[in-house]
Amino acid sequence: NHVNPAMDFTQTPPGMLALDNMLYFAKHHQDAYIRIVLENSSREDKHECPFGRSSIELTKMLCEILKVGELPSETCNDFHPMFFTHDRSFEEFFCICIQLLNKTWKEMRATSEDFNKARKMVMQVVKEQIMRALTTKPSSLDQFKSKLQNLSYTEILKIRQSERMNQEDFQSRPILELKEKIQPEILELIKQQRLNRLVEGTCFRKLNSRRRQDKFWYCRLSPNHKVLHYGDLEESPQGEVPHDSLQDKLPVADIKAVVTGKDCPHMKEKGALKQNKEVLELAFSILYDSSGQLNFIAPDKHEYCVWTDGLNALLGKDMLSDLTRNDLDTLLSMEIKLRLLDLENIQIPDAPPPIPKEPSNYDFVYDCN
Repeated sequence: NHVNPAMDFTQTPPGMLALDNMLYFAKHHQDAYIRIVLENSSREDKHECPFGRSSIELTKMLCEILKVGELPSETCNDFHPMFFTHDRSFEEFFCICIQLLNKTWKEMRATSEDFNKARKMVMQVVKEQIMRALTTKPSSLDQFKSKLQNLSYTEILKIRQSERMNQEDFQSRPILELKEKIQPEILELIKQQRLNRLVEGTCFRKLNSRRRQDKFWYCRLSPNHKVLHYGDLEESPQGEVPHDSLQDKLPVADIKAVVTGKDCPHMKEKGALKQNKEVLELAFSILYDSSGQLNFIAPDKHEYCVWTDGLNALLGKDMLSDLTRNDLDTLLSMEIKLRLLDLENIQIPDAPPPIPKEPSNYDFVYDCN
């Protein structure tokens, strides 16, 4: 706004934060600021990158990426340690990104004639550069800066092309049909791995009425997958515990259901739900007979997934854990890639080749000699 520049900062976000960022950059990174201003003033008018407008748009985008101005989310797991390495980390973050924006503007040969169109195109690339650098969880702002140096506009184009080709390959009809055919084999492989882990057994912690850890107990599946052997231990064992040292047995045929989390009987007891969320997420129970139950608290999330998957497999139910989904995706992708190795650089047709006509007669034999 040439008449009243203050009007440029009325929209929030970014509001006055954009002006603060521009001022910080000019004061604390004077050489870089002067270089950008001189570069743009010496360019042809149509190729200049307007510093003020670009700074406002960039600040707005950084607010979106980092969710500045939004309430904290309990479900969000993003953590960026580099923001704890500097007292003015957001301003420093902006200073790195405004230099990246200027560089990308030059590489894309954007023009200010149609600023809105150019801004949209350049900002998309800059956002992708920033997001890709952030996903590597750099530990410092310098490390973040060096990551961005390897993500030039040319490199982003290469990455996009590679991802698009992979996406197209794996979404074609023949590949989807191949996935469908292979998936049961992969699921059977995962099932066998889960059952083998149950045969090895696991040491679980046992909680007393005060919810304190006091003893251990061990549970394992028999090699013929028909009986669960379990029993108390005085201390955590080193290696497997033999079947004959476990006093109690539970035939798999007697198991009625497997329940998890809040549905577990030992989690419904008075005060049990007040304990930390981690324990609740690791709890599962086997229900048998009319009122029999075997209550578990897994040592970690991996063991929880292994046991709930294995028990569901024993009952003929689907394995629904996150671990199974990840294993299935990984193994399926690897198997598809292995099978397609011989077809590298060969175009896979969408439709199968036509079936040849039947021969005019069948009066022929193959001489196997």
